[in-house]
Amino acid sequence: MVDQCALGWILASVLGASALYLLFGKKNCGVSNERRRESLKNIATTNGECKSSNSDGDIIIVGAGVAGSALAYTLAKDGRQVHVIERDLSEPDRIVGELLQPGGYLKLTELGLEDCVDEIDAQRVYGYALFKDGKDTRLSYPLEKFHSDVSGRSFHNGRFIQRMREKAASLPNVRLEQGTVTSLLEENGTIRGVQYKNKSGQEMTAYAPLTIVCDGCFSNLRRSLCNPKVDVPSCFVGLILENCDLPHANHGHVILADPSPILFYPISSTEIRCLVDVPGQKVPSISNGEMANYLKNVVAPQIPPQLYNSFIAAIDKGNIRTMPNRSMPADPYPTPGALLMGDAFNMRHPLTGGGMTVALSDIVVLRDLLKPLRDLNDAPTLCKYLEAFYTLRKPVASTINTLAGALYKVFCASPDQARKEMRQACFDYLSLGGIFSNGPVSLLSGLNPRPLSLVLHFFAVAIYGVGRLLIPFPSPKRVWIGARLISGASAIIFPIIKAEGVRQMFFPKTVAAYYRAPPIVRER
Repeated sequence: MVDQCALGWILASVLGASALYLLFGKKNCGVSNERRRESLKNIATTNGECKSSNSDGDIIIVGAGVAGSALAYTLAKDGRQVHVIERDLSEPDRIVGELLQPGGYLKLTELGLEDCVDEIDAQRVYGYALFKDGKDTRLSYPLEKFHSDVSGRSFHNGRFIQRMREKAASLPNVRLEQGTVTSLLEENGTIRGVQYKNKSGQEMTAYAPLTIVCDGCFSNLRRSLCNPKVDVPSCFVGLILENCDLPHANHGHVILADPSPILFYPISSTEIRCLVDVPGQKVPSISNGEMANYLKNVVAPQIPPQLYNSFIAAIDKGNIRTMPNRSMPADPYPTPGALLMGDAFNMRHPLTGGGMTVALSDIVVLRDLLKPLRDLNDAPTLCKYLEAFYTLRKPVASTINTLAGALYKVFCASPDQARKEMRQACFDYLSLGGIFSNGPVSLLSGLNPRPLSLVLHFFAVAIYGVGRLLIPFPSPKRVWIGARLISGASAIIFPIIKAEGVRQMFFPKTVAAYYRAPPIVRER
């Protein structure tokens, strides 16, 4: 047994070496003038003229989703005058952003927003159930060391956002306005505010020392502030199942189906959300019945029997929704007077439900950075100081981002034998329980988002898969499949880590911005 594991480690070392070169190889971190000019197309210049009467705020926040609303409340609670401009203040109706991991709930509590999950029929979530080929295993969150109120929460996304908006608007120094921001206002390289159309369609401008863009995954302003490399690996098809019980109560359910995963989780006391992942950017047509046929003939036979009748009924009811799944590593242009947050800044595959946890964690980091500052008007100095934000957020955000991307690729079906072995090894490894499940679930839940722990567990799964292949008879064919399994695992995780940034993710203390001190305010 020891010999087999040793062989696995040797394979991992040899085959991983070339992948490590990819990580530490040259990366063009600079922003060319041409690309920068292209990014400025969404910025309007003020020509030195400030004609708006709306210049009495400290901070403008574009967007009042989860990130924007939480940020507005947090900064206003610290005494800032905050002007929030949201395109549509009616209750959103989305099929994602419905599961808050326990780590996200802890951040919500830290921000004083934990009551936003009250009175919306939110359901407690205590872990996951994983299904494959008729077998299932339950993976519980390691919550023993936390207060009894700490768990995951699942809910209707729109209800949660409305509660957050109400909480933010309850503060006298928050101005929540419906309007569509069309551009950022720039003067001598510094963002001074925004241009927007208010609810009645009137062109308006608003000015503040700091503008924070949180306008979501469809952001039309992000190109001004970052280099967006958006990938759409798949789409979610959403249904709501009514009046049925999940096989494991108060758990999210992940079915390792063909061609890709299917998710079930409660969003109210009577409703279960189903999300069917469809690889690629095209999905069967809903209007001509292709989608219904696909769901009934391809998907339905693979779901747990307890949910089959409700699943078919939901299809027949006809309320089928789709949404593309986007991923985008954070690659900002540090810009005086402006900052990106939320899905406008950084996205990952929603399989693991980590988006809100990352957003709330980012808000905690930004709050702590801004708290000692009394004056935000020195934009260049503030911009240099806030470069620390991009470094300080990395370990948590990158761990959750990398896990989401890697798990999605592992959980998708593949005709390749090595990929099949990796998928089976992942299921069997998690089924072992103890540290083999607690470690990965701690990462997934945001309770212990450590990059090194993620990499160790990921390759432990790969080596476990190699061990299964080599025992009891390590034939040449099995050795070859094992080698390809390790190589394939490296090819999955290392490009994701490279995109996130190796140094910032694993060695943030070696980055100068990590130690950046608040600007010194000189007495006049």
